[in-house]
Amino acid sequence: MSGLGIRNQKDFYSGLLFILFGVAFMWIARDYNFGTARRMGPAFFPVILSGILIAIGIAIAVRGVTVAEEPMRGFTLKGLVLVIIGTLLFGFLVRSAGVPIATAALVAVSAYASQRFNWKPTLVLAIGMAVFCTVVFIYALGLPMPVRGPWLGG
Repeated sequence: MSGLGIRNQKDFYSGLLFILFGVAFMWIARDYNFGTARRMGPAFFPVILSGILIAIGIAIAVRGVTVAEEPMRGFTLKGLVLVIIGTLLFGFLVRSAGVPIATAALVAVSAYASQRFNWKPTLVLAIGMAVFCTVVFIYALGLPMPVRGPWLGG
């Protein structure tokens, strides 16, 4: 692939992945009614987000061709396993303990996958994300998810 002039494999392939997901979501929404900005249809939000995702992917892929960085060295099994465990833990905890606890657990377990893991910024991020997700998804958007699950007397 060096014939393409790829100078940063991580950025180039990440950009392609963003583009792939953007195109896939846009393809899924193709038969939905788009609507207008005043009266949005079911395709409006997915198509707009897909367009943004594709634009970000193009920018990242172009950066992969123009900016040199050290070559990709594979991945760590620890990171892959911890991110999957964090996601599964969120799914298990969200109904039992509530959104804030589930979100904080997801952030903490996933952050532990980093080679530069540090508890202090992780706790700040976990608390911030728990508050943010609770406010946005439960109070602002009104999604039917518990703030406190049955484990916490909810």
